[in-house]
Amino acid sequence: MATQTVDIPEDLQTYWSELDCGFPRVGEVFPDCMRRALSLLSGDGVAAYIEHARFLGKMGRGAEPILIFLEEWPEVAVQVGEDVLPDIMQFIRKMAKSPNSKAITPFLQSLPVTARRLQTRERMNGYLAIALDLMERTTSSVHGIHQTFPSPGLPEMFKQVPVLLAQLSLNGLKNWVDYGVRYYDDHPDRQTEYFSLQSADSRAVLQRERHGTLLVDNDRKLGLYLRGLWEDEDMLIPFSGTLDESNKPIPYYDKLGIRLPDVFDDANGIAGIDRYRAALAHIMGHRRWTKAIIADNMSPFQRMAAEFLEDSRVEYLAMREYPGLRRIFTALHPVPKEDACDPESESTVRHRLAMLSRAILDPRHPYKNKYITEYAQRFHALMEQGESGTQEMADLGISFIAKTRLPSDNFASTHFTDTVVEHRDDNRQMWKFIEEGDEEEAFDEPRKIEPGEELQGLPPRHYHEWDYNNQSYRPDWVSVYEGLHPAGKAADIDKLLEKHAALAKRLKKILDLLKPQDKVRIRYQEEGSELDLDVAIRSLIDYKSGAQPDPRINMSHRNDGRSIAVMLLLDLSESLNEKPTGSEQTILELSQEAVTLLGWAVDKLGDPFAIAGFHSNTRHDVRYLHIKGYSEPWDDQVKSRLAAMEASYSTRMGAAMRHAAHYLEKQQADKKLMLILTDGQPADIDTKDGELLIADARQAVKELDRQGIYSYCINLDPKADEYVADIFGKQYTIVDNVAQLPVKLPELFISLTK
Repeated sequence: MATQTVDIPEDLQTYWSELDCGFPRVGEVFPDCMRRALSLLSGDGVAAYIEHARFLGKMGRGAEPILIFLEEWPEVAVQVGEDVLPDIMQFIRKMAKSPNSKAITPFLQSLPVTARRLQTRERMNGYLAIALDLMERTTSSVHGIHQTFPSPGLPEMFKQVPVLLAQLSLNGLKNWVDYGVRYYDDHPDRQTEYFSLQSADSRAVLQRERHGTLLVDNDRKLGLYLRGLWEDEDMLIPFSGTLDESNKPIPYYDKLGIRLPDVFDDANGIAGIDRYRAALAHIMGHRRWTKAIIADNMSPFQRMAAEFLEDSRVEYLAMREYPGLRRIFTALHPVPKEDACDPESESTVRHRLAMLSRAILDPRHPYKNKYITEYAQRFHALMEQGESGTQEMADLGISFIAKTRLPSDNFASTHFTDTVVEHRDDNRQMWKFIEEGDEEEAFDEPRKIEPGEELQGLPPRHYHEWDYNNQSYRPDWVSVYEGLHPAGKAADIDKLLEKHAALAKRLKKILDLLKPQDKVRIRYQEEGSELDLDVAIRSLIDYKSGAQPDPRINMSHRNDGRSIAVMLLLDLSESLNEKPTGSEQTILELSQEAVTLLGWAVDKLGDPFAIAGFHSNTRHDVRYLHIKGYSEPWDDQVKSRLAAMEASYSTRMGAAMRHAAHYLEKQQADKKLMLILTDGQPADIDTKDGELLIADARQAVKELDRQGIYSYCINLDPKADEYVADIFGKQYTIVDNVAQLPVKLPELFISLTK
């Protein structure tokens, strides 16, 4: 029996005796918990309830486990069934017998939300199997010491279960857990960061496995939407809309860009991508039509009303300009029920404003309230008279608040059901303050970038990277920043061509033989490059004789036998600044001469080609520099970029190849050739394992092959035999004498494409 005397009702004394618990805190809540259990559980369920609670109370982990179990198990049993309790307790016993007993409390705390998400015994057992696998694989022992250490990630995962199960299927959760175990099983601190959702890696894998429409997958498409419809090119920046349920952010924009949730699910028949479009249209409406007004003399209710009315105004104007938005806006706007809240017990301000907002956007609204219909009509009258502006909306909102005021408006409890329009922003830019605070920024201030925040080129593209140790990709691991290469003097390239005039003359003879000679005439064309005289004369005769003439009187030509698109990818790492033995020129200068001759040769052939360089400074900063694009001619602008070639940093080759393939695969050609010119093996300063980036480059070659791109490496490293075949197979050439590169590179290209 317990040593603690507590006041237990007589009808519950038997159960209390069976529980045999000495914690005063348990005695205080036991009667209420027991009556709840008796109302929800079967007879066998009540017996099991007491039996397992007794075990938890005597387990040696204090009162917390038994308290949580007594309070939460009856509702959990309703969700997933009483028969799952033995499975749960078996898992708890395994934790108790291992060094992981501290994880029991967070596991029990997460049990109610887990049950609500999973709802069946089968799914709950799947979840327990995932947790058990995590515990067994991350509970470690030290060799030679008879001591084991608890799993760092297990309790952290239990704390994050509400977030994880809100976004992941069980299979997605399994993949997320598996990734964390495989990469961080020997690094306790990083394992803790991963399973507590603190690391970028953890969130990246979570995004990969989660449901819904991801912003990261659609940022370019939405960027085109912004430019096409709204003539705006601001950066789209994702935030996690569910990782912090207690302080859930909503869309907003500031001087650095537009902040949107990183994922939108389909809702009310509207696809996630259209929810993003609605959010952007709303924000663009504010940018175009909202003028910041003074907020200092307005009460919180008045500001709320002004914001609801202004939100409705910009959406009304957006729908008038783009009628297709009406379907999306009205579907996403909640329809609050008129009698949904009790003005005697809760504040109804938000409810009234949400009904008014709905009535403004939807002429077929269901509301009978005379103030709702009156102010909706007043709104439309202002719009028709052309007297609508932000200040007029604020005045209308203030009038509505004054006319509909209720004693309950100041109650602490506010009715929120069906009052939140999730695609609308937080209106921080709608206000300006005479007495400046630090909570808002003036809407009419020009957009500016703080020192150190300069944004260069395009937003980064994220690429996965292959990890040969675990035979899997690290998602969104590498950030590739692209931009135009700085320009120099085009005359310097012309001097290089003059220097190699004799070689150019010899190459020209070879190129003349390679040029497509078989011109095929395509007749009977309504549009073409020249007139087909035979058909034209026949059509003229038909016309004069009163017959219907044939309009296909033109013809065109095509070259038969050559359809090649080329990408020349240059390694611009620091090692190119070295001088090879016996040479007065650096490897960079010799490469520059070789690329100049190759560019001239490909231009003579007429093949579409592009030139780009790359270097890296850790996985967070891979630079991809455009020197020549496919649509650009071989002119002084391209030559000027080529003349300014510089070398620095490291060689993260796999990411650069994937990004180059992004452009090459879009070319319409029978053969797509990527030439990689490098002087060493893939390497970077944040990778200690030299084999890691070699394996990733090899995987990139396989990916290119699946895309129909033929990759070929020209390597200037005399020791390249040690690794280049491992990456490119037989698709490589080693140029031992770098001084011969200007001769070898064009000849090699010709041999590959003839």
